[in-house]
Amino acid sequence: MELANTLSQDGESGGGVLAHLERLETQMSRSHKKLEEPQSAQAVESALGTEIRQLRCLRDKLRAEVRHRQARIKASTASVAPDQTLEMSEQDILKRRQENLKAILQAYRFTGISGKLTSRGVCVCISTAFEGNLLDSYFVDLVIQKPLRIHHHSIPVFIPLEEIAAKYLQTNIQHFLFILSEYLNAYSGRKFQADRLQSDFAALLAGPLQRNSLCTVLSFTYNVELKGQSFPFGARLLYKDLTITLPTDVSVTHQGMDTLPSTWEEQRAAHESLFFKKPLHQVFTSFARKGDKLDVNLAF
Repeated sequence: MELANTLSQDGESGGGVLAHLERLETQMSRSHKKLEEPQSAQAVESALGTEIRQLRCLRDKLRAEVRHRQARIKASTASVAPDQTLEMSEQDILKRRQENLKAILQAYRFTGISGKLTSRGVCVCISTAFEGNLLDSYFVDLVIQKPLRIHHHSIPVFIPLEEIAAKYLQTNIQHFLFILSEYLNAYSGRKFQADRLQSDFAALLAGPLQRNSLCTVLSFTYNVELKGQSFPFGARLLYKDLTITLPTDVSVTHQGMDTLPSTWEEQRAAHESLFFKKPLHQVFTSFARKGDKLDVNLAF
């Protein structure tokens, strides 16, 4: 009777016996879960530990394989003579240089630079021209090795070939060829003008043309007529820049007189201006066209 009363009282207060039993089952389930949680965490931790050990083992195997391969490569390299390894590397470099030089020559063909491969390297031909006139050609025989060197050439001795080669041959062969071509074309252009002056305008010259081998200093005397009178003018042309065909300094003087009349002074000044601006043969062509008389306006 007491138990029944107790159950009755509890049931009435908590929703009956069934509800009380459900609450007990829920509490028991929660208790089991709390007991299982540490076991589950331990299982996960154990699995992770196993995976970590497997990964470490795989890492050690890979490291060992890498060390083994490195050792084989080192042994293989050591078995080859150092000179042979260096020689192979230099051969690759020289082969690349030869291919680059061949491409350069093909690109420069329209600028007067051409060449052909030889057993030693390449022979470069530089053809010069001035005002559409084809002039002399020169060659440079290059040996493709390290360092590059000139085996043979036909460059005039007064062209600073060694200086140009020292600056550019090893570092920039394109620039070496371009600079050398500039020097040769400028020399050929100056020589062409001097030759034309001697051959085509000898009647206007009062004496021989004096020039140095590089044609950077030209000195001559020529006759000019004005109002029925003939007066000799002396000219000295200086080319300080070896890569140009027009003079950098010009001096025209009258021979035999300390002071000139104003008309002759105008002529002298006009001549100086012309020599600065035009090639020699063009200046003397203007003299001849005017009947050995220069129109002062031509100089300005």
